[in-house]
Amino acid sequence: MLALTGRKGDGWLPSLGYMKPGDLQNGNAAIDEAAASVGRDPREIRRLLNIGQLAADPREFAERLARLALDDGIGTFIIAADDPRLLQIFGDEVAPATRELVARERGVRGIAQAPVRSSAALAARREGIAYDEVPAGLRAIEPGDFDYADVRATYMRGGAPGIVLQPDSPGQVSEAIGFARRHPELPLAVRSGGHGISGRSTNDGGIVIDLRALNDIEVLDRDKRLVRIGPGARWMEVAAALGEHGWALSSGDYGGVGVGGLATAGGIGFLAREHGLTIDHLRAAEVVLADGSLVRTDASTRPELFWAIRGAGANVGIVTSFDFEVDEVGDVGWAQLAFQVDDVAAFLEGYARIIEDAPRDLTVFLLAGGPRPGQPQVVQLYGVVDSDDPDTVIARLQPFAELAPLVQQSVQIAPYPQIMANADTGPQHGAGEPHSRSGLIEHVTPAFAEAAARMLASGAIPFFQLRAVGGAVADVPEDATAYAHRSANFSVVALGSNAERLDAQWRTLAAHTAGMYLSFDSSERPERIGEAFPPATLARLRAIKAEYDPACVFRDNFAIEPAAA
Repeated sequence: MLALTGRKGDGWLPSLGYMKPGDLQNGNAAIDEAAASVGRDPREIRRLLNIGQLAADPREFAERLARLALDDGIGTFIIAADDPRLLQIFGDEVAPATRELVARERGVRGIAQAPVRSSAALAARREGIAYDEVPAGLRAIEPGDFDYADVRATYMRGGAPGIVLQPDSPGQVSEAIGFARRHPELPLAVRSGGHGISGRSTNDGGIVIDLRALNDIEVLDRDKRLVRIGPGARWMEVAAALGEHGWALSSGDYGGVGVGGLATAGGIGFLAREHGLTIDHLRAAEVVLADGSLVRTDASTRPELFWAIRGAGANVGIVTSFDFEVDEVGDVGWAQLAFQVDDVAAFLEGYARIIEDAPRDLTVFLLAGGPRPGQPQVVQLYGVVDSDDPDTVIARLQPFAELAPLVQQSVQIAPYPQIMANADTGPQHGAGEPHSRSGLIEHVTPAFAEAAARMLASGAIPFFQLRAVGGAVADVPEDATAYAHRSANFSVVALGSNAERLDAQWRTLAAHTAGMYLSFDSSERPERIGEAFPPATLARLRAIKAEYDPACVFRDNFAIEPAAA
């Protein structure tokens, strides 16, 4: 059995109480010899040990365990006892002391811990990736690793990257970019939170730089409401941290989204009509550029870079921290309404008319799906009234109730962090390929409403959304940021499971759109760049791209071609 363990096993778990002197050493030797005979590295076989209470004194107990770890390679100890007092002493005193003793002795011996991958894990490596050249200290997860299942996919898309790098500092981000530069033929994805409707934050066979460890949230100046947020933080975490001070930052409608992707694309959220886009609150940022250098940018320092990261940030570098000026926001009205709709086109027009005529404290989104056989069409509205006065909240919502019969409603006064606490921030396990199309429109015209109604009636679109923009978003000049379509009052999103059917239906709607929001479009059509950026904006971005990323290291997320020299 020891030989079989060496040839095939993942680990060995004997019990010390049943062993005679020399059994542990002889067993390890037999395993090592069998492993070497079939070309395995003996270190990939874990050594565990069931133990009893080896000494009454916790320090002596720890010293005996340390000897077993150092001399016999035991990496895991399982205490075979059910005495609560012993278990508490083991956890509080013995285990920490053992770790300390082992670490100290390894330092004296000059031994450094290093991960050892099994032969099966090594066999899962992809061709063309220099796995052994990953910088020391930079965490790398490979296809054969245990953690790979939790990092391969996003919320919406299944992926199979060749390697996932998880830097924990700007310096390690620079090292990760350097590693990617040595593999110019491979896809490169940058991931913050893992939501990824566009599908750009994972890939097949390429490199993913996963920023989840850069997730600090820090108050820089309480009087100015200035905060610093890492790209790997999730928006529900940000809302909770800011809520402690009575603050908020408009940030989409799903708390599981990562800060980095949204805060460089735009940021259309529940407070947008009153407080603008997320990028409108950005005051400074630290960015690792394509050459690996770390720079700070704001309105006066590298102003062109600062302009570009607000709307096209994926093209010019990886932002490792954002400095935002946030708003004072207390309790708000949170509404979720469902309507039975017989005339979808008329309902869409009515919704849009109410939004455009409403005070800016109202931001409500519309969500609809395809018809279900034998059931009426249901359209949902959900969003925020930035007021804690019930009468004001009801007054803002009442016009919607006159559009169609309400079949379900929930209206409450709630803290903004509670509204954003609507997600699981654990690993993402999306599957398949998302297909989505995005557009921006100034008004819901009768022609647009009819086209949208026909698209929903086709049954090809299970998810159709209108997001209210306008208001404070339009107060910012169109050339102030790389997000240029400031006059749009609505963002349009359609998702489908079949790309061809989605494209066929979207063509009937696209004629009525003017612009596109990057985060919600999975298309790889070349013309999508011109849809996202007007000519003057695109020309300026191409010049900035030529300065900061002339070799197109960042080319896999709505890549802009650098201007010719």
